[in-house]
Amino acid sequence: MLQHFLTGLEFDKAQILKLLKLAQNIKSQPKEYAQALAGLSIVTLYEKPSLRTRLSFDIGINKLGGHAVYLDQQNGAIGSRESVQDFALNISAWADAIVARVNHHSTLTTLSEHASIPVVNSLCDLYHPCQALADFLTLQEVHGDVSQLKLAYLGEGNNVTHSLMLLAATLGTDFVAVCPKGHSPDAQIVKQAEQIAAANGASVMISDRIEAAAGANALYADTWVSMGNNTSLEQVKQTFMPYQINQALLKQTGASTVLHCQPAHREYEITSEVMDGKNSKIIQQAQNRMHAQNALLVSLLNPNYV
Repeated sequence: MLQHFLTGLEFDKAQILKLLKLAQNIKSQPKEYAQALAGLSIVTLYEKPSLRTRLSFDIGINKLGGHAVYLDQQNGAIGSRESVQDFALNISAWADAIVARVNHHSTLTTLSEHASIPVVNSLCDLYHPCQALADFLTLQEVHGDVSQLKLAYLGEGNNVTHSLMLLAATLGTDFVAVCPKGHSPDAQIVKQAEQIAAANGASVMISDRIEAAAGANALYADTWVSMGNNTSLEQVKQTFMPYQINQALLKQTGASTVLHCQPAHREYEITSEVMDGKNSKIIQQAQNRMHAQNALLVSLLNPNYV
C-alpha cells in the first residue's frame, strides 16, 4: 500500500518506536543495510537552500545502495515551468520515491495526490517531520525512554515547533513551547497535538513565560527568523533575546541536554558557550538526520528488509 510521509502523523506511536529502533540499527550496523535500497532511485526536490537536508539524504541514500537524483530550481520552479501534477506524474514514471523540500505544504499534498510513489516531506512551511525524527532519536540515545521527558522549545513558533510538538505528543513526551506573544505555533496544530498528547499520557503547553521551561530535561532552539523571511535578526533581537538559550537558562531550568536544528546564529538564539559545551548534542542531532531518514526510506520502500 502506497504510503507518504507529509506531516509525520502517518505513523502511530508503535510505528515511530519501530522506526527509531531501525534507525539505531542502521547507525550501529551500517554494513547490514548497505543494499537496503539497491536498484532504487530517489528524486530529491529543493525549492529552498540546504546543507544538512541535502547531504544527509544524498549520502544516506548512497550508503543504503540507492541512487539520489538532485533537482533544484535550475530545472524550473515546481509548478511554474510545468504543473506540480505533471512533476509528480513524470517523476513517478522513473523514480521510486520523491523527497521534497518546498515552500508550501500544498505543493506536497498535490505531489502526493498525483504520485504513484512515496512522497517524503523534507521541509515545508508547516512541518519538518524528518528533523523531529532525528531529534527524538537523539533524545532516545541520550535519555532512554522519551515518554519520561519534558522537552522545552524556545523561540519562534514555526514548522520545527509543529513537528517537535506532534511527535512529542505521539511518543508521550511532555512538551512546552515558550514563545514571545504573537509568535506562538499554529493554534489548530496545537489543538491537534493536545488531543494526541492526552491519549498518550502527556501534556502540551504554550507560554510566553520562561518559567514554563522549568524542569525540562532538554532545551531546543531554532533561528528566530525562518528561511525566506527577509527580516533581519537585529530587528527581532529585542523581542527574542529573553528566550536565548544560554548558561544561565540551563541552570535556571535544570536541563541537561541542548538541541538546535541548525543553521544556528551564535549569540542570538543560542550562545557559543552552550552550543560548544558539554550539554550540547547538536552535532549528534545533525548526524542523526541521516540515520532517521534512512530508517524512514527503508520503512517506506523496503519494509521487509532484514
